[in-house]
Amino acid sequence: MRATCGMHDPARMTPPDSSSSPGDPGVQGIAFTLEGVDDSTFSQILRDLRTDPAFARPLQVQAQPPQPGRSARLTLVFHPADRGRAVGATQRLKTVLLRYGVQVDTVHVPGV
Repeated sequence: MRATCGMHDPARMTPPDSSSSPGDPGVQGIAFTLEGVDDSTFSQILRDLRTDPAFARPLQVQAQPPQPGRSARLTLVFHPADRGRAVGATQRLKTVLLRYGVQVDTVHVPGV
């Protein structure tokens, strides 16, 4: 199983349950597309993320389960002031994914 990772346009990110308004330019996200991850594995990954303090507020994880023809997706959402925490959480997420046999081998950063 493989994962790709990329930064999102901050103007398009709106975390749920947030005080940010739609299109808040201060919201950023790091998205992971989890190719080949089934529902069961995705649920186990989410369970691990919910109990891991690395993903606690102010960070948020948005999850899209796998669908026919579409890979599962996890997006780590944060404000610029929390960038250091987000980088640490990204490293932790890569470790969690490896536990389930998902290798992060591609990182896409728009504009770089």
